[in-house]
Amino acid sequence: MRSGTDFLPDGKQRELAFVVDAIREGFDFAIARRTMPRLRGGKLLKIILFGSYARGDWVEDPVGRYFSDYDLLVVVDREELTDVPEFWAKTEERLLAELAGGTTLRTPVSIVYHSLDDVNEKLALGRYFFIDILRDGTALFEEPGHPFAEPRPLSPAEALKETQDYFDEWFESARDFEESARDAIGRGKSKLAAFLLHQASERYYHCLFLVRTLYSPKTHNLNQLRQLAEDIEPRLKQVWPRETKFERRCYELLREAYVKARYSRHYRISAEQLEWLSARVALLHQIVREACEARIATLAEAA
Repeated sequence: MRSGTDFLPDGKQRELAFVVDAIREGFDFAIARRTMPRLRGGKLLKIILFGSYARGDWVEDPVGRYFSDYDLLVVVDREELTDVPEFWAKTEERLLAELAGGTTLRTPVSIVYHSLDDVNEKLALGRYFFIDILRDGTALFEEPGHPFAEPRPLSPAEALKETQDYFDEWFESARDFEESARDAIGRGKSKLAAFLLHQASERYYHCLFLVRTLYSPKTHNLNQLRQLAEDIEPRLKQVWPRETKFERRCYELLREAYVKARYSRHYRISAEQLEWLSARVALLHQIVREACEARIATLAEAA
């Protein structure tokens, strides 16, 4: 794995330097007041850029309103420090505020958090997501003396079995939520339908991750799942068009549904918005199914 950002334009290098400083400062602040033995002396070990910016194929399309994120893997020295609300929420809020300001940061940032032991375990299990990061990623920050384990590639037969098992479990689960959402729409249960469509979308994304990489990020953040999924399967960019105010509002209602459709009395979504979202989730279903079946067919041929 290389280090540094010399291969990126100067503006991107400055942005990433700011992001790294913000992550380190936010972690130092979050850990400084901790006195519990299991947290005392906790360390931030690595910040690694992966995905489209590491590969050099990022997209900036103001007309189509599509911008690739900076995808970052943050590695800490113990699992407890991966708790986002506890240790990372303020940093993510700061980055969102800077993005909204549009001066210091103009590129969205998507971060996944793992302990070193967890990453090394997944490398030993042959998880493609982490193997690809080691191959294509670039280190933005590293504490010396904390190497990654040597990855163990899976045999074709092992990869096929794990992939098929994930597809059978997660695609069926996603489809069940999608069908339940359509039933809720028919019964006029709009808030329930919105929540179920969110769950279907989330599970389709997780299904794709697991089939393509044997890994899926531990998050309910639909924006993060969407960005990471579109990075590994570009056809998914067509699922959520953002040309009109109506389209953008519908997606925002879906994103909010995980919490607000269940707990907020003020959450409202119209029948027209639900029908549009249902059609987009059906397209997500179709593309994920095609991508997963193609991956399984490739593995079956290799096995």
